[in-house]
Amino acid sequence: MKYPIGIQDFSELRKEGYVYVDKTKHIHRLLTAGKYYFLSRPRRFGKSLLLSTVKELYSGSRELFEGLWIEDHWDWGHTNPVIWIKFSSQGVKTMGLEASLHKMLGEAAQNLGIELQESHYDQKLKELIAKSATSRKVVLLIDEYDKPIIDYLEDVDQAEDNRDVLKNFYSVLKDSDPYLELVFITGVSAFSKVSIFSDLNNLENITLSPSAYTLLGITQEELSRSFSHQLAKVDAEKVKTWYNGYSWGSEEKVYNPFSLLRFFKDGGSFKNYWFETGTPTFLVKEMKRQAYYNIGETSATANDLSNFDLRRINPITALFQTGYLTITHYEPEDLLYTLDYPNVEVKH
Repeated sequence: MKYPIGIQDFSELRKEGYVYVDKTKHIHRLLTAGKYYFLSRPRRFGKSLLLSTVKELYSGSRELFEGLWIEDHWDWGHTNPVIWIKFSSQGVKTMGLEASLHKMLGEAAQNLGIELQESHYDQKLKELIAKSATSRKVVLLIDEYDKPIIDYLEDVDQAEDNRDVLKNFYSVLKDSDPYLELVFITGVSAFSKVSIFSDLNNLENITLSPSAYTLLGITQEELSRSFSHQLAKVDAEKVKTWYNGYSWGSEEKVYNPFSLLRFFKDGGSFKNYWFETGTPTFLVKEMKRQAYYNIGETSATANDLSNFDLRRINPITALFQTGYLTITHYEPEDLLYTLDYPNVEVKH
C-alpha cells in the first residue's frame, strides 16, 4: 500500500495508486448545498487535497474518481473554469503580498488563456473572474488564505497591513457573484468575519458545522474499512489513544490523517509524527509571553474558537485552531464548548 504522505494533488494521488479514504460523498453533499464556504482546520489535515479534489470534480476529470462514491452521482458533462489561489506556494515574505497576488493572478489567467488589463490586484481578480465566466460560472478556490498574516505574527503591524490587503482583495467577490459557481476558502486560522470577509455576507463558516465534522480526518469506520490489514498487525486501541480524538463539535472523533499514515508507513511505531513537523513559532512565543502553561481541559464559546485577534492573541483560540486542543463536549444551554488534548501524541 502506498501512503500519500504530503501528497496534496488529487490527480497525482489517484494516478500513482496512493491509498485514498473516500470523502466524495461528504464533498458532494457540501457542494450541492451551498456556494460560499470557509473552513478552518489544523495543518496537515488535508485542506489542500480537499480543494484539489474539488478542482478535479469541476474540471470533469471522471477517470480520477473511478470506483469512488461520487462517480455515479456527479454531472460529468457540466464543467466549470477553476481559479485556484495557493498562498502556500508563493514567497510572500520575499516579494511582498501585493506582488504575490499579481503573480498568482497572472499565472491563473495564463492557465485559462486570459489576458488581464487591470493594474490593481483586486480589480485583476474581478476581471479574471468575469473573463473566465464566458459560458460557465467560475469556481474560486483559495488555499491557506491566512498564511500572509500568520507568517507575520511577530510583526503585527505588517500582519495587519497584509490583512487589510486581503480584505480589499476579497471585497470584489460580492460584485462578482453573478459569475461565481462556488467559492471555497481554507486556512488554519479563523479571524473575525468583519476583519477580512466583511463584504461577503453569505460566506458560510463550516468550521464547527455538522456538514464538515468528518470532512477531513479519518473516522473509525474509515480506518477499519481502508486499513483493516494494517490494523490487524498493531494494537488498535493504542492507535486510537495516540492519534484519534479530534472533534469540531461531533461526538464522533477523527484521527489525525498525517500521523496515522506516517504510523502505518513506519511499520506501526508510536511516535509524535505530527508534532515533529513543527509547532508554529508564534504559538510557542505567545505561550511563553503569557506564561500560559496550564494546557488541558478548559471551556470556550464559539466566538472564542472562531476569532483570532492579532493584537490580543487568546491562547485557547490559538491552541484550538492549530490543533493542540479539541472539542470534547458541547453544552447547548450554555453555548459552551469543553476543550482538552485530543490524544496522547499531542499531550506528550
